[in-house]
Amino acid sequence: MVNHQDETRTAYDGVVELYASLFANRLETQPFSRTMIGTFAELVRATGNPRAADVGCGPGHLTAMLHELGLDAFGLDLAPGMIDHARQAHPALRFQEARMESLPIEDAALGGVLAHYSMIHTPPGELPELLAEQARVLAPDGLLLVSFFGTDEQEPVRFDHKVAPAYSWPADRLAELLADTGLVPFARLLHPASERGFLDAHLLARRS
Repeated sequence: MVNHQDETRTAYDGVVELYASLFANRLETQPFSRTMIGTFAELVRATGNPRAADVGCGPGHLTAMLHELGLDAFGLDLAPGMIDHARQAHPALRFQEARMESLPIEDAALGGVLAHYSMIHTPPGELPELLAEQARVLAPDGLLLVSFFGTDEQEPVRFDHKVAPAYSWPADRLAELLADTGLVPFARLLHPASERGFLDAHLLARRS
C-alpha cells in the first residue's frame, strides 16, 4: 500500500529540475525567510556547536546558505532525485537520503536543525513524531527553525500543494507541539504569503 511518504517522494523526484530552478536565487526575493535563517545561523554559532542538519533539503540551496553563514551544515531528504541534484550542485557539502521520522544522527549531536517547509506534507497525526525526532538529535540549547504555511483557523487545513497534498497550521498549535517535545519556542514571524492566501510562518525553538 502506497503511503503519503512514498507519494511525496515520487512527486518531488518528478520535479527536481523545475523545483531547483525556482529556488536558485536562494531566498533573494524572500526577505523574511532570509532574515529568520540568518538569525538561526547566528544563534547556532553562539552555542559553540556549528553542526546543523537541513532536514528536507531538496536541491540543497539552503544547506549551502547555512554553510556560507558559518555552519557545518549537511542535507537530508526523502527524495533520491533531490539528493542527487544537491550532490552535483554542491559537491563540497554532504547530502544523504533519509526519512524524517528516523534521522541518521546520534542523540544530542547537533547545534541546529532547519526544517524549511519540509514537514508541510505530513498529516497532522504524524507530525509529533517528526518533531520529537528533531528534538532528539539536538544538543541542549540547540536550535530548531521550522517554517510552514500558517493559518488563522483553529485546526490544520489540508490544501492542494503544487507538488503533493499539504497542510497549513495555526502557529499556536504548532508551538504547543514543539513544547510537548521538550523544545521551548521563543520567537515567531508570520507574514502574508504571496499566492495561496495562507501565512508564511517561522518558529524558532530551543532544546531545554
